[in-house]
Order: sequence, then structure tokens, then C-alpha cells
Amino acid sequence: MKNFIFISPNFPTNYWQFCRELKKNGLNVLGIGDQPYDELTSDLKDSLNEYYKVSNLENYDEVYRGVAFLTFKHGRIDWLESNNEYWLERDAKLRTDFNITSGFQVWDIPRIKLKSKMKEYYIQAKIPVARYHMVDDPESCVEFANKVGYPIVAKPDNGVGASHTFKLEDEHELRRFFELKWPNTQYIMEEYINGEVNSYDAIIDSNGEPMFETGNVSPISIMDIVNHNDNSIYYILKTLPEDTRAAGRATVKSFGVKSRFVHFEFFRLTKDQEGLGKTGDLVALEVNMRPSGGFTPDMIDFAHNTDVYKIWADMIAFDRSTMPIGKHHYCAFAGRRDDKDFAMSHTDILEKYGAQIKMIDRIPDALSDAMGNQMYVAIFNSQKEVDAFYQDILALRASQQ
Repeated sequence: MKNFIFISPNFPTNYWQFCRELKKNGLNVLGIGDQPYDELTSDLKDSLNEYYKVSNLENYDEVYRGVAFLTFKHGRIDWLESNNEYWLERDAKLRTDFNITSGFQVWDIPRIKLKSKMKEYYIQAKIPVARYHMVDDPESCVEFANKVGYPIVAKPDNGVGASHTFKLEDEHELRRFFELKWPNTQYIMEEYINGEVNSYDAIIDSNGEPMFETGNVSPISIMDIVNHNDNSIYYILKTLPEDTRAAGRATVKSFGVKSRFVHFEFFRLTKDQEGLGKTGDLVALEVNMRPSGGFTPDMIDFAHNTDVYKIWADMIAFDRSTMPIGKHHYCAFAGRRDDKDFAMSHTDILEKYGAQIKMIDRIPDALSDAMGNQMYVAIFNSQKEVDAFYQDILALRASQQ
């Protein structure tokens, strides 16, 4: 029996389903987390063979001791994974320290986590990238901005989501950025791209071949959602465009991805941009070597009438899957902010869209900056219906418009 350690199986709250499918496939599923066992949901408890509690997942020595204990008790660990961006580096270090060879190692981290290092692999895949400058002194940054033109974007080179990302409109804001940025953190500065974020989401087998592919579109960037306290919207596409499929597969090959669930992001240009392409072309944004965040795996299931938790667990256990794919839909996510006065009440939404809605939930505080506070997930047959849903659900009362 293969031993699988799942780091933080309780968060995000839907990740217990990965554990469930692993256990169904005959793996010995061992969890390490910081939540007391008695507070775990019954679904998660039933999906684990054993759970090791630490007081703080940030404490590497404590997590290390947990892996050592489980190794001593159960034997060699075959897999260790969190499927979580925040723990990618931790996962890699644990794999390296315990000689778990079924995933990224410490030396792989720079190319999959540093935005500056990702670019060379996108270039190898023949996908255009934004011009950039590693933030050093103000004068060099002003020189770069004058070269590529304002606005420019500055963000941590090793960052999660849109945390501490700045859109700088002029030299005054650029110089102000040096007072606001985190100390002792390397930032990257890039030319601004006029585009809509399109993703390639896939489960990749041990030979680097896709077992399942889809994609989503984010009409509003996470940077704007976080910086402007906007509502959050994105949707799973009914059909993955062929250029996104080709770009995603080329990126998989360039980065040497094997045995992973991935979420690669591209800009689809909304206007011609010199050096990058014409309206509609794809430009590289960043790779994420884990599933798209939050409840996106559930949305993918709703969109394609399948079970990506099972397909992923089948990849781990058998390197193949017979999970069927059903009828395709668009699956739309809307995350509303608590501090906004919306025209449609919760009751109004249920009355109009009850037949299409697949999920309603509160968004965990740890995800609310990027995703809002209250979410609605619904399926539709056409783009027109998706657009109408967003127009209805996000409309404010006249007094707030």
C-alpha cells in the first residue's frame, strides 16, 4: 500500500475530497495539519487513515517531526502534497529531506515560484512575456518605466495571488511605491498588459501528458479585486479554446511538469500591444503548480459533469483514469462583498437563478481578499446567460452606483 501525506487537508475546506478519492483508490492517506482532530469534519476524518496535529504549520521543525513519525510508523512515504500554493516550497523541502521523489524538489522551486525565472521557460515555449525589471533603486526603475510606458505593475517576485501588487500610473506613484513596499522583499516590475486573464487547468500524468483539460476566464484581474475591494467574478469555459490548449501543453513541456494538477495563467490581449501581439493573442502571466484556488475544482466538476478530485487521485494511484466527462456548461462564480448594497437580495437571486445555482457558501476569511465574502456558483449554456447573471447579481442599488 502506498503512503500519501497530505499537508493541511482541512484547508481549503473542499480539499478533503482529494483525500477521499485517494483512500478509495487504496492509498494509506496520512494528514498533517494544525486543526485539532476533534474539530475536523466527519468527511475528512473518514478520508484519512491517520492525522498528525502540529501547533503551527509554519514551524518547519514541527512538520518535519510529523513526517518522521509517520515514516517510522507506516514506512517509506511515496507521495507528499498539499495542492496549495502557500505550501509549495514547504512541500518541496520535505520531499527533498525525506527523499520523496514523486514531486518537485528544493532545486525546482525558483523556476516554479519566482515570476522572473518563469519567463525563460515561457520563452522556450514560444509564448510572449512582458518586459520586466528587477526592482533595485528608484532611478533605474524610473528609467525602465519611461522605456516601456506607464502604467507599470510591481509585485513580489515570489508572491501568492495579488498580495502587495501595485499598479503605478506615473513617476510620483512609482517613487511612493518605494515607501510602501515590503522591506527585504525582492520585487519585479513589469510593463502593464491590457488583457483578460485566461487559464489552462489540467491534470498531467507521469509522462507529462494531459489526462484532463479545461480553462477559466477572469474578466476582472485579481490585482484590481484586491486593490479596489471589488467583487470577484470568473467562469469555467464550456469549451477550451485551441490556442489556450496549445499554449498550456507547450508550457507543461517547457517546465517539465509531471504528475500534477496545474493552473497556468495567460493574458488574452484586449488591444494590440507592441512587442507582445495583436488583440486576442495570448501572453504569459504565471504558472501555478497546483489546482486553481478556492472552490474552482468543484466548479470544474459542475461545468463538465465529472470529478477532478477522482481524476487527480486516479493519476496518483494508477497514472490513468476512466472517469467519464459529461455534458459541458459554463460555470460562473460571483463573490459579493459584504459592505456593498446590492439591488438583488439573496432571496431574489434564489428566485431567479435557483435552477442554475450549484453552490452557495461563505468564503473563508483567508480567501476573501481575492474572492469576496459571499459566493454564488451557477451553470449556464451560453456566454450571454453568464453575462446576464453577472449583471444581475452584482448590480448595486441606485444610491451606491
